[in-house]
Amino acid sequence: MDIKIRRVSIEDLDSVSEVETRCFPEAEAATKSSIEQRIKTFPESFFVAEIDGIIIGFINGCVTNEMTIFDELFSDATLHIPNGDYQAIFGLDVISDYRKQGIAAQLMNHMIEVSRLNSRKGVILTCKDKLIHYYTKFGFKNKGISKSEHGGSVWYDMILEF
Repeated sequence: MDIKIRRVSIEDLDSVSEVETRCFPEAEAATKSSIEQRIKTFPESFFVAEIDGIIIGFINGCVTNEMTIFDELFSDATLHIPNGDYQAIFGLDVISDYRKQGIAAQLMNHMIEVSRLNSRKGVILTCKDKLIHYYTKFGFKNKGISKSEHGGSVWYDMILEF
């Protein structure tokens, strides 16, 4: 399988929105307008994975000076700080037909590498309890239960410091 990882473009909006809808419950999924705002505001930290020109996954997030994600970041792309210290990850999505094939890991490693090249201090994300172990494989450390109440779920703050 030949996976291509590339920077998102506005032409990808419909496909990326469809992937988001398929990967997250409605209460947690970003809206199409939110995804559009993200593409327009921080395309340099929004990457898609495609096979034969079809988008099957993506990773995205703004840049911030905070060491943890707070809920307003998800809905307000203007909080993006282009020269900030930490790359946040809002979503790591791979449609179910392509899971457990290392595609999410390729996207994550790509984002980590880009973050290093851009002289960030690290990468931050929130995840559910069942995914803490997955992210520790990349070097993330669990900082405990997050203040985030996004989608009504319990989240854990994770950080990878360079």
